[in-house]
Amino acid sequence: MAEKIGVLISEDEVDKKITEMAELINKEYEGKVVHLIGVLRGSVFFMCELAKKLTVPVTLDFMSVSSYGNGTSSSGVVKLIKDLDDSIEGKNVILVEDIMDSGRTLSYLVNILKERKPESFKIITLLDKPERRVVDIEPDMTCFVVPDRFVVGYGLDCAQKYRNLPYIGIIEE
Repeated sequence: MAEKIGVLISEDEVDKKITEMAELINKEYEGKVVHLIGVLRGSVFFMCELAKKLTVPVTLDFMSVSSYGNGTSSSGVVKLIKDLDDSIEGKNVILVEDIMDSGRTLSYLVNILKERKPESFKIITLLDKPERRVVDIEPDMTCFVVPDRFVVGYGLDCAQKYRNLPYIGIIEE
């Protein structure tokens, strides 16, 4: 039986917030190149929409990590599956993630990436679930703070389903 999905954040609201975030990045990085690093697979929708709204020059790369498997709760173990293709030394790096909850994944990535000597480094997320944080890390910018519920859509999945929803939804019990 398919899960019932309720709308938490509409497609229009998501688009508006991504536009606002892009405007802030454009202002902060005016005259510079921004290197976006997307965390696969969840960040793809967010990163693509954000990149389209940026007026500063943009380069892209991706990393893939896993801490969930096919369940709805983190295993607590972060595993690097795909590393970057290019060096980030001397670049203005923005790590793009779909959601920050426990903080384990991003803490793991931040430790790896900062050792690679970027010129500057920021973390941006589409969603933030601060109630779930178990690691002392915060995003530099986030579009939405969400309740401690399992969310899907706009790149977020449940066992690889629902990533393609154009809004942020909640799986209803």
